Amino acid sequence: MKQVAQKMLGCGVVVLALSLTGCTNWQKKYDALDVEHQNLRGLYENCVASLDSSAAEKAQLSQQLTKSRQDLEAMKQQMAQGKSAQEATGFQGDVKVDEAAGTITVTLPNEILFASGKASLKSTTNTELDHIYGVLRERYSGRPVDVVGHTDSDPIRKTKDQWKDNWELSAERALTVLRYLVDRGVQPSNIRAVACGESRPVASNASSAGKAKNRRVEIVVHMK
Repeated sequence: MKQVAQKMLGCGVVVLALSLTGCTNWQKKYDALDVEHQNLRGLYENCVASLDSSAAEKAQLSQQLTKSRQDLEAMKQQMAQGKSAQEATGFQGDVKVDEAAGTITVTLPNEILFASGKASLKSTTNTELDHIYGVLRERYSGRPVDVVGHTDSDPIRKTKDQWKDNWELSAERALTVLRYLVDRGVQPSNIRAVACGESRPVASNASSAGKAKNRRVEIVVHMK
């Protein structure tokens, strides 16, 4: 009888041990699933926040696009009524409006900005660039702006110790103009410098007059 009782007690201990082990395993599984649930919940909330943010950005971009189209259409109507590109845009000098591309381009000949082979402005204050900054601030604040440097096809000779090629010279000239406008107040996030070297001529490089036209810096305002 005593032996039977001992056997039953042993079985009880085994069952209790198995039961406790089972509880421990279930607790581990629960804890693991709870962690996974919390992670998934965090990912879901992040996705919802991202979607809300994207929807707000989309609405803002849509409003900006609508405003840009209206501004371009207004310029087109003004020019159709006889106004010049300068009057319609507010810029002076060589101004072109490309409705299809949604851009306004102001071209500055190099001779009013730089000496031959140089990338520093002829003077610390430039009337043309100051005017461009004023118009950007008053009429095109927040619009993306490209400063594009161009050269003629002549290889660099006088200052070849400074510039590797026309690409580098055009890049430095674009950066010089960019820094001038940023120093005046243009937001760095709204402007960039672009180097084209001799790759985009607007006239033949076979004549001195053509080369002079090709040596230029363009200020391109993006309306779209």
